[in-house]
Order: sequence, then C-alpha cells, then structure tokens
Amino acid sequence: LPFSAAANLRPGAEQKVVFITARVHPGETPSSFVCQGIIDFLVSHHPVAKVLRDHLVFKIAPMLNPDGVYLGNYRCSLMGFDLNRHWANPSPWAHPTLHGVKELIIDMYNNPKINLEFYIDIHAHSTMMNGFMYGNIFEDEERFQRQAVFPKLLCQNAEDFSYSSTSFNRDAVKAGTGRRFLGGLLNDTSYCYTLEVSFYSYILGGTASAVPYTEEAYMKLGRNVARTFLDYYRLNSLVEGPLAPTPKTW
Repeated sequence: LPFSAAANLRPGAEQKVVFITARVHPGETPSSFVCQGIIDFLVSHHPVAKVLRDHLVFKIAPMLNPDGVYLGNYRCSLMGFDLNRHWANPSPWAHPTLHGVKELIIDMYNNPKINLEFYIDIHAHSTMMNGFMYGNIFEDEERFQRQAVFPKLLCQNAEDFSYSSTSFNRDAVKAGTGRRFLGGLLNDTSYCYTLEVSFYSYILGGTASAVPYTEEAYMKLGRNVARTFLDYYRLNSLVEGPLAPTPKTW
C-alpha cells in the first residue's frame, strides 16, 4: 500500500517513521507477544502513548510469515524459504510479504517528506537469556556510537533487557536479514536492529537466578520498547500530568 500522510501527527509535524516487523520465523512465538505489547501500548490512553502518537509514525507488520505460522513451521514459509535470508531480492511470488514490506520501506525512504529513522525486527532466541539487540557495524565511528544510544536507553527502562548481550556485527551469513540489508540501504540517520528475546527466561541485574518469561513479561518488554522512544526523542516534558506506570494488564 502507498504511504499516506499520518493523520495522528500534530499539524505540520515532521514525519519521523518507526518501522517494526515481527514473526518472520514462525516458531519464534515470543516475538508476537512483544509486538502485541508495543501495539497495545501505542493505541492506549496512556499519556506517554499520546505523546508518541503526536510526534511519530509507527508502521507495524506484526507477522511476516503468516503461512508458516498457520502450518506450524519453525523457521520456513509455505515454500520452504527462510524469509530472513531473502531481503536483498525478494520475489513477489515466493516471498510476497517481504517484497511488499521492502517496497513500502523503499517508497518511504525515497519520499523527501518522510524520515525513516528506525527499523526493528523482533525475534526470539533459543539459547540466550534476556532481551537484547543486534546492530550493524559502520566505518563511521560517530554513526556506530549513535546506534548504541537506543539499546542503552532500553536497558534503563526494561529490567529484562541486557545491553551486555547486545552486539554489533556484519557476519556474512546474516547479509540477507532485514537488519543487515536495510542497514546498508538506508542513510546514516536511520538505525536498524534485530530485537531478540529469550524463549525461556531472563536474569535480573545483580542476581544469579533465572526468572521464567510469561506472556505478560514479553508484552511488558514491548511496552518498554515503545516508551523508550519518549526518552530517545526527549519528549518527556510533553507528557501531561505525572508519568503514570504502565498498566500490567490490558
């Protein structure tokens, strides 16, 4: 679908876009709960959510591999493809969801009225604890340092997010992923991440005991991801009234 003007923004506001995708690997169910937490928070009446809607455009594709999910596949689509290795040249026939999302992202990138500032692809990890991120490596040291800002802020907001487990790489095997491909395509004001969350547990700082993840804990991580954009864009002063805690349930 073509990108249209965002009706939620304040009149005349710059169109800063945060693009979020999830569930490209159908077996990684925690990614859907994290994404649900982001969506639930952004459409809520929470004062932070209202400020975010006034200043940012969120584009969310919550399930990139619906046929694989329907079939109960762990990693592949109906056609047997690992979609997260085909971002460079997705086929409209074999990889239709990737093709559609990529076309939309490129259209936004080429639109001078739009600043595509974030791309976050949500996954689940089968061996590591906590939530953490993968980012890209750049020759420009300043750009590399700027890329670390968002995960550092998220670490302050989410007790289950680990900055120490967050890493920046350009492994050849990951060249076809959304994070790697779009990191090379978009300009130096855009930041592309893979957000990973453990399938099973997280360890709180200063402790050694593992806390099992629940559906609610995954959604809480999603809410904290959304809230972190308030800190990143320094919008805290615009929140009306006291900064109420995020409700535990919806």
